[in-house]
Amino acid sequence: MPAQLTVNVAGSERTVDAGTTAADLFGDDRAVLVARVNGELRDLAHVLADADVVEPVTAQEQDGLDVLRHSAAHVLAQAVQQAHPDARLGIGPPIRDGFYYDFDVAEPFTPEDLKALEKAMQRIINEGQTFVRREIEDEAALAELKDEPYKCELIGLKGGSAEDAAEGAGVEVGGAQLTIYDNVRRDGSVAWGDLCRGPHVPSTKVLGNAYKIMRSAAAYWRGSEKNPQLQRIYGTAWPSKDELKAYLDRLAEAERRDHRKLGRELDLFSFPDEIGSGLPVFHPRGGVIKRVMEDYVRQRHIEEGFQYVGTPHIAKEGLFHTSGHLPYYGEGMFDPFDVDGMDYRLKAMNCPMHNLIYRSRQRSYRDLPLRYFEFGHVYRHEKSGVIHGLTRVRGFAQDDSHSYVTKEQAPAEIKHLLDFVLGLLRDFGLDDFYLELSTRDESGDKKDKFIGSDEDWAEATKVLEDVCVASGLELVADPGGAAYYGPKVSVQARDAIGRTWQMSTIQYDFNQPSADRFNLEYQAADGSRQQPVMIHSAKFGSIERFIGVLVEHYAGAFPVWLSPVQALGVPVAEDFEPYLQGVLDQFAAAGVRVEMDSTDDRFPKKIRNASRSKVPFTLIAGAEDMEAGAVSFRYRDGSQENGVPVAEAIAKIVEAIETRAQV
Repeated sequence: MPAQLTVNVAGSERTVDAGTTAADLFGDDRAVLVARVNGELRDLAHVLADADVVEPVTAQEQDGLDVLRHSAAHVLAQAVQQAHPDARLGIGPPIRDGFYYDFDVAEPFTPEDLKALEKAMQRIINEGQTFVRREIEDEAALAELKDEPYKCELIGLKGGSAEDAAEGAGVEVGGAQLTIYDNVRRDGSVAWGDLCRGPHVPSTKVLGNAYKIMRSAAAYWRGSEKNPQLQRIYGTAWPSKDELKAYLDRLAEAERRDHRKLGRELDLFSFPDEIGSGLPVFHPRGGVIKRVMEDYVRQRHIEEGFQYVGTPHIAKEGLFHTSGHLPYYGEGMFDPFDVDGMDYRLKAMNCPMHNLIYRSRQRSYRDLPLRYFEFGHVYRHEKSGVIHGLTRVRGFAQDDSHSYVTKEQAPAEIKHLLDFVLGLLRDFGLDDFYLELSTRDESGDKKDKFIGSDEDWAEATKVLEDVCVASGLELVADPGGAAYYGPKVSVQARDAIGRTWQMSTIQYDFNQPSADRFNLEYQAADGSRQQPVMIHSAKFGSIERFIGVLVEHYAGAFPVWLSPVQALGVPVAEDFEPYLQGVLDQFAAAGVRVEMDSTDDRFPKKIRNASRSKVPFTLIAGAEDMEAGAVSFRYRDGSQENGVPVAEAIAKIVEAIETRAQV
């Protein structure tokens, strides 16, 4: 009689025979892709041990979806090496909404290549190949993979740090066991294999036809420009064909809303090559949106107790050594330049200069909280490959604030800032949020990238966490995502089509005010000199990025109060233009932003142009309107309201502006 084991399966104890696998437990449920055994993801072929705690994992949770996509990446790599036997393998991890795999090939992949590879993947999937895990020693792996230089390099990194090995490289760091996954045909022959830590779905059949190759692009090996340039193929995979279709529909909608495309069409902003990558310019209509946003946010800061300050774009290099930015954030700053024989830097952040304003005179506990705010223009040396329209730029204005408080005041100040942030975002039409708490990485050498004592980090993190929990919003952990000087909470906002954008940040900083940094002090009630806590907060992150998000959220159809043109005049014929101009002058006197379409286009084309321009109100005037002292309204949805008296029309639009209505 076989030996018996006791395992805990999804919360219930079960007695099973020795040699039982996770597949034996869940084999009847085809939705189960892998198992979580004692907290670790394992293939369904994993043999269980006594007292194991086993949970089924499906594609309905992120871990299962990642495994599905990683398996799809292996199928892609197999298809590539079938078509291009000389292709050398890089890495192939799952990523958000899909996967990629890097290849060293003689020629870049063409669109025709990608179509052929997609068909080759389907043939492999239809064969029902199984993913079989095989342990291997380092020397044997190097011998087996001698023709795969990038895999051999990863094996050499195995004993290094986690930072040395690329995410998804298939190699465990820290001396862990190397494994290869073979794709095995039904007759037992090996079709293909790859160095990989796994786990994988049990069979390629699981992938079905719910996958798609999306595009190819160049990518440097392990992300370094010093390394060879490879060809990266991006794909996506989903649990079902319907979910794939829904994703592709979302992509199509996102493309329709792309702020770069709409920015051109609506004449809001541009990115002239003559100025440089990541340095946008705002045209008059985009400038209106930017100004309205800044005016509104500036006033809201003043109402919330902030004092408006201003600081220069450049400073002596030593300032950023004092703040810690050069030692810990130097790669994100532009190189120094000479001014009168001294090194200066473009500023990448405003906080060092705000600290100097605080330090310019003695402070008392009665002054605290002391809140500074500015639209500080900063410059960051982003790599060219990550620059993307307005949402990732090299020069931008931060709606940046810094609160100086006592330790005792910190929780209330953070709550005040979080409430302020959420209120502002709601004012601009974003109202679906969750919070992300970014903390210090506690592991090995990564811990050295964060300054300050364990006690300070624990205290700061606890304060932020308590405020987040009390807000009632969903809280997600982000280990290792903190700034070098302290933990932070970021507000993640979902837009109209469900995409998540990181918006506002609130950071607890006990380092910059310290004696070995800026030596900030205040006189306490007992006469002693104490160090304040500094709370950083950017409500939008940057004005530029937030405008990009809003363009996509509204698909260019801004609420009335933000629209560059709030009412566009379209006369039925040229004879009615003087009358309509007089009406528009009355609107302008009431504070409404107006324009007249005085082009030579015929009336139907003017109406089509008005629709494409996404103005909230099109004001039409013909003979009957002129005789009645009225105008006709045409709304964005194509509906129309005729013969509205001018005074009533003005009141209608002014009310829409004041209530921040979306029409």
